[in-house]
Amino acid sequence: MYKTNEYFDGKVKSIAFETAECPATIGVMAEGEYEFGTSTVEYMTVTSGKMEIKQPDEDVWKTYKAFDTFKVEKDVKFKVKAESDTTYLCLYK
Repeated sequence: MYKTNEYFDGKVKSIAFETAECPATIGVMAEGEYEFGTSTVEYMTVTSGKMEIKQPDEDVWKTYKAFDTFKVEKDVKFKVKAESDTTYLCLYK
C-alpha cells in the first residue's frame, strides 16, 4: 500500500509507492528553502512549478522546471528552493 511522508512542518508532503523498477515518491513542496539527505541515488523530476537545486560541493544553484530531471548521489545532502508550490516525482535507485 501507499505510505505518506511529511517534512518541514507539513510544507513538503509525499506519497511513497513501488514502480516496476524501483521505489518512488510523488510529492508537493510549498514555497521555501529546504535541505534533504539521500540514502540512495535519487532521480527527481519536476512535474509542475520549478526548483532551484544546489548539489553538494557545488557553488551555483541550478534551475529545473516542469519535466526537467536531475540526479542526486547516495549519502549526500542537497539544498532546494521552491518559489511557489512545486510538484515532483522521485525515483530511488
